[in-house]
This record gives sequence, structure tokens and C-alpha cells, in this order.
Amino acid sequence: MIDRNTLLKPVKRVVIKAGSGMLTGNDGLNKRVINNLSKDICGLREKGIEVVLVSSGAIASGLKKLGLSKRPKSISKKQATAAVGQSSLMMAYEKAFSRYGKMVAQILITSDDFNNRRRYLNARNTIFTLLSWKITPIINENDTVAFDEIKFGDNDNLSAMVANMTESHLLINLTDMDGLFDKDPRTHKDARLINVVEKINSDVLRYAGSDPGTMGTGGMASKIKAARKVTLRGIPAVIANGRRKGVLENIFKGEEVGTLFMPQAITFCGRKHWIAFSKAPKGRLIIDRGAADALKKKGKSLLPSGIREVIGNFIRGDSVILLDNDNREIAVGMTNYSSDEIKKIKGLKSSEIEGMLGHKDHDEVIHRDNLAVTDGIADGDFKCQ
Repeated sequence: MIDRNTLLKPVKRVVIKAGSGMLTGNDGLNKRVINNLSKDICGLREKGIEVVLVSSGAIASGLKKLGLSKRPKSISKKQATAAVGQSSLMMAYEKAFSRYGKMVAQILITSDDFNNRRRYLNARNTIFTLLSWKITPIINENDTVAFDEIKFGDNDNLSAMVANMTESHLLINLTDMDGLFDKDPRTHKDARLINVVEKINSDVLRYAGSDPGTMGTGGMASKIKAARKVTLRGIPAVIANGRRKGVLENIFKGEEVGTLFMPQAITFCGRKHWIAFSKAPKGRLIIDRGAADALKKKGKSLLPSGIREVIGNFIRGDSVILLDNDNREIAVGMTNYSSDEIKKIKGLKSSEIEGMLGHKDHDEVIHRDNLAVTDGIADGDFKCQ
């Protein structure tokens, strides 16, 4: 049996993600939930635990203010709705935290800020400065300016990236459900809560639904994927019901609240974690079974002979997702050739590259040092060359 108290006792910095499902109701922002959450966070700060809050709710808040019943479909209307709602969201937090004499600060960010090293360091330094000032950073995706190529997709993904950026010791994902169930509890009365997940694999992902709530963008699947990103850096994660009063206090007491995802003993090194989870993929490569086995079981590089299909347009140095014959993701890597070049050399031997392209910069399409296996960890993925 896992001793949660022992596992979580060393935690001195935590990222808490609050989802739209718990923060909003039929009347817009749920002020009671926000007040309870703020009280709990202030309580953690009094115990010397630094807290970074990743908060959804801007679009949901904007919907209420604008009198809309559902999320707009067009990008411009979504962004305008987020702009209207973000001020109300921050005002709610400002008032809630001020009751306990605490200050908050707003940080809006896009995934492009993680891809750009200077902006990444600026954001990181700003967060650390605010924490040193005893101010709680409240982070949200900059929905007003983000577009598909620079979006995180959802705040679950953002919270995982922030946890890694800030070298936090724990990620807590608060939602409107009690945790991960073996079936969808909304449709199956016999659904069983899973208390502990030792390792996130394809079987665990099958438990999760990808359908978001009416106000949110991510489902349970995105929360599990976020947990996987941090556990592969040695950070435990908890998914719990944020509407339960005192949920954070109970988690830190070591009580069996929600679902605990255990940190992995063998983890990605920083570079391969960045390749796998931070650098936005620009395309996809479908590879054959032999190549998939070579990557997963032997830690080999990807050669052109193993590539069956090229999807998307990308240039050298871009990240691409590698898929097997069943369209399952098995790895992410930085390519040595553009999509146009790979279309010409796919299926060929490395010795035939120069004859086809007129040049050969590399024998490998993706070198093993620039490749991270995401369906399990291949030999060498936890060591950077």
C-alpha cells in the first residue's frame, strides 16, 4: 500500500490546475468554489508550500457575461469571449485571496513561449520572482491571441508544462470528478475509483474518456496525459474533485483523495522530455512494424527504410510524431530532413539517399539522440548523450 503522507511530505512547490468544470456553474463562475480554493491555497502558503495556480474559466465566465449558452465555434468569437471573461476570473481570485491578506498575479502564456528559449526563461524567472514575493501566480493560456499552431490544446497540458518548468514537486489537477474510474461514472453506476496508478500505459488511457464538459476543452484523457508528462520527470500527480471542501488540505494530509499517479523511477532526461512534450510537433510519420520494434526495444535511430507515409509539411529540425501501423503514437523526434525530402526517400536504404536527393547530410531521418519513445521508455531515453 502506498503511504501518501510519506510521498507528499517533502513537497515544497506544487502546481494546482483548476478546471472549468469545477469553477463554473449555470450562473457563470462559482464564487463559493473559488473562495474555498483560494482559502486552501493560502493555507498551503502559510505552511511554507509554494503554489502556482493554472486556472481555466475565462471563456466560461465570458459566456455568462455575454449571455451565451454555449462556446462559440469561430476562433475570433472564442478569443473575444475569453477576453471578456478573463477580467472577471482574475477579479474573483483577487477578492478571494485578499480576504486572507494575500496577493495574486496574472500570467497569460502560449506554447510558443515554451518553444522560444528567451521567452521560456523570462516566464520562468517571473514565476520564481512572484513566489519569492509570496504572491501566487495564476496562469492561463492566452486565448485572446493563441491560434492552433501555438495552442497548448487545454490547461491540463499547460499545467504539466508549468510543473516541469518550475521544477515543482507535485501536480494536482482539480476537476468536477472524484478521480479516474475504471468506467465512466456518469453512465455506469458500478464504476470503481482507481486510487493509485503505478504506471500510465495504454490500458490506463482506455479507462479515460476524451469528452470534455460543456465549459471545458479537455476530458479525463487529457488529464491522464498531463499526469504522464510529469511522472516521466519524477513528479507525482493527483486528480481529485475540486468542489469538495478542504480537498487540498486532505491531499497534503496523505488521505486517499482522488487518484494518485506515482512518479517513475526511470525518467526522461530534460532534453528528451522537451522533445517529447514541449516542442510542438509539425507533422507525422507512419513507420512499419520493424522500425517500431527497433525504436521501442533496441533504442535505434529511424532510418528512411522504415517510413511508410509522411503527413504534414515540416522542415529540418522540426519535431514530428511517429505512428505505428495501427495509428498509435510510439515516439516523437526531431527530423534531419524536410517532409518533401522524406517523401522522396521513404522506404529507401540510407545508401540510396544521396542518389535520390543529390546530397546526404545524415544516414538517419531521426537520430536516437533526438528521439523520445512515448509508448514506454526505450533504452537510453533516460540518458541524454
